[in-house]
Amino acid sequence: MFNKKLATVLTVGALSLTGCSLAPTGVGASAPDTADKGLSAQAAPAATGTAAAPAPKAATPAAPAPKATTKAAAAKATTKPAVKPQLSAASAPKPAVAPAAVAPQAAPQPAPAQAPVTPQAKAVPAANIAAAPAPDSGKQAATTLGWGSVVAGDEFSNTGAPDSTKWGVYSGPGHAGKGKRSPDAWSVANGVATVKGDAAGTTGGMSAKFARQKYGRWETRMKTNARDPQYHPVLILWPTKPSATCDEIDYAEGSGKTSKIKFFLHYECSGSSFQTQSSYAVDTTQWHNYAVEWTPAGITGYVDGVKTFTDTNPAHQPSGAMQQTLQLDWFPNGTAAAPSQMQVDWVRVYK
Repeated sequence: MFNKKLATVLTVGALSLTGCSLAPTGVGASAPDTADKGLSAQAAPAATGTAAAPAPKAATPAAPAPKATTKAAAAKATTKPAVKPQLSAASAPKPAVAPAAVAPQAAPQPAPAQAPVTPQAKAVPAANIAAAPAPDSGKQAATTLGWGSVVAGDEFSNTGAPDSTKWGVYSGPGHAGKGKRSPDAWSVANGVATVKGDAAGTTGGMSAKFARQKYGRWETRMKTNARDPQYHPVLILWPTKPSATCDEIDYAEGSGKTSKIKFFLHYECSGSSFQTQSSYAVDTTQWHNYAVEWTPAGITGYVDGVKTFTDTNPAHQPSGAMQQTLQLDWFPNGTAAAPSQMQVDWVRVYK
C-alpha cells in the first residue's frame, strides 16, 4: 500500500476549473459542471428524474457474488436496506480457500488465512471480485473517525435506472458544451451504479435530492475501469442555489492519470487565488472510499480514512447548503476516446 501521508495543500493561481456561476435548471437538483484546467464557465445541463430504465449493457456488473461463508453474510448478499444505520469495512471478502489435502501420517496443517467475514459487509457483485481492492481500501473515514449513523444516501439496491426519488439525472450538453449527458448512460444492478462514456462523448451525471445541507460529512465508494484519459470521474458537493463565488467542493476528481486523485475547494470564480487543492497517489481503477468533512472549523478530505486535504480559512467556506453529485466528465482532446466507465457502490451522508 502507499504511504499514508498528508498530501500538500497548494493554493494555485490557475484558471477556474468549474462553471459555477450559472445556475442549472431542471428537476430535483442543481447540476454541476467540473473542469480540469483552462475551460470557461459553463452551465450544467438540466436534470430529470423520470428517464426510462436503460437497456442492459455488456459492462454492467454481473450476477451477485458467490454464496457467502456465513449465514449472516449470505443474508447480506441477497438483500440490503436502502441505507445502512451501522457501517463496517466495505471491502469485499476474499473467496474461500480450501485447505490443502493432508496425508494420513502427516501432522495437521492449519487452514490458509482468510479475510474475516463481517455481517454488515456489503456483498460485491461477481464482476468485481477479480479486481477486489487491497484491505486498506476498505477503510472508511466514517468508522475510523466515529461519524455515527448514516442519515441519508443510496446503497443502489434497485435495478434499472437510478432511483428517481433520490437522484436527478442529467440530460443535455456535456461538459463545456461538448458531447452530451444522457440518462441512458446510467444503470443500476447488483448493488452498484454504473455510468458509461462512449467514443462520441455521450456520458452522464446526476445530482442528489437528499441531504441538501450546510455542513456535514459525505463518503462515497467509487472506482473506474482503466478508462480513457479523456474521461474524468468526479465526486462533487455543489451549491443547492446559485453561488456568487462559485462555491464547489470536488472531494474526488480524477485526471488523465488513473494513478492519482485530486481534491479541489473552489471559493472564488477567478483570479490569482480562487481555489486550494491537493493530489493523492491511489489506483482509481480499484475500489476506494472518498470522503469530505465540512464543519464551521473547515473542510477536510479523506481517502480510505487517511486525511489528504484540509483548509481552515473561514473565507474559503461555502456560503450555503450543498448537495452530492456524481459525474463522469468528457474532456475531448481531438483523438478517438475509448469507452470508459465509473462505478459507485454507495453514497452515505452523516451529520
